[in-house]
Amino acid sequence: MNENMKELNIKSTHLKKMQIGIDNYSLYPLEFNSLQILQWAKDNGAEGVSFSGLPQSESESIDDAYLKDLAQFAATNDLYAEWGGAQHIPRDMTNWSKKEILKINEKAAREAQCLGTRIVRSCSGGLMRWSSKSPATETLLLEMANALKAEKQMLIDHNVILAIETHFEFTTWELLRIFDMCETGPGEYLGICLDTMNLLTMLEHPVAATERVLPWIVSTHIKDGALYVNSQGMQSFPTEIGKGIIELDKIVKLLHTLSHDIHLSIEDHGGYFSLPIFDPVFISKFPDLTAVELASLISLAQQTKFKLDASECEILDREKWPEICQDRIKRDIRALNQIQNHVLE
Repeated sequence: MNENMKELNIKSTHLKKMQIGIDNYSLYPLEFNSLQILQWAKDNGAEGVSFSGLPQSESESIDDAYLKDLAQFAATNDLYAEWGGAQHIPRDMTNWSKKEILKINEKAAREAQCLGTRIVRSCSGGLMRWSSKSPATETLLLEMANALKAEKQMLIDHNVILAIETHFEFTTWELLRIFDMCETGPGEYLGICLDTMNLLTMLEHPVAATERVLPWIVSTHIKDGALYVNSQGMQSFPTEIGKGIIELDKIVKLLHTLSHDIHLSIEDHGGYFSLPIFDPVFISKFPDLTAVELASLISLAQQTKFKLDASECEILDREKWPEICQDRIKRDIRALNQIQNHVLE
């Protein structure tokens, strides 16, 4: 981490308060359609919705009239709307056969343009390093760069930015190499959807990773989380905002230094992810991981132990998410508002 940024004694240049909304995945068990999600946001103190993806039945039935209705509802109620449905790995993630993603992304870009947003979230799957059958990361990076370079003009013509999520596919180090391979700069046609908790799963310190890719961030999945050490290695898991070990105040402060508008979209869910860091084969698949950053993750895991022992956070079974999701997201909204207000004081 840059020595000058350790204490984050930086002056905010983004004076306007960032709108705080939700990602529609947070309420997926409720089976709301897009208009119902916007209505839920309006009724529960959220200021917008990031539609990461839609159920297949809704996605196939969407037309321009429906998108314009969504845009009108959002504008009338002063809500932001961001779109999704794009992909960036030209492979079928179930069998690794080659896959054409241009038409998928062109559909998502056209829909985003009709909706009136520049942001199209892209996610292809993930957890490739957890399987011995996956192609090498360098192979996927090269194929991805070639595919995205071919889509440059299409994305520019639709006036959208493909926001590649920090998911379970590539680290921030690797995404920076992708942008270099695509010979593009921030704000042109590629960017990052920053998922703050997924960074832990990819063995990155959330604040350090945010700093690495800061100019490229165009959208967010704000999610608190934690790390737990067990006999197999580590487990990462989401927590209610404010109850984990992710320094969201520092991340929000960093985002406020950006000159372009950013929305804070809350994504929350149950479950956990196993990180077999004691397996030398697994850990070798993260060649950019330094001893310093690994030590910082171990420190976060120690903080997690204290919180677990004090019952300040818990690993929530995914099966329990449907019954608590609405109340937890409401609390997340309030907690993130408090964090941002504190940052702006």
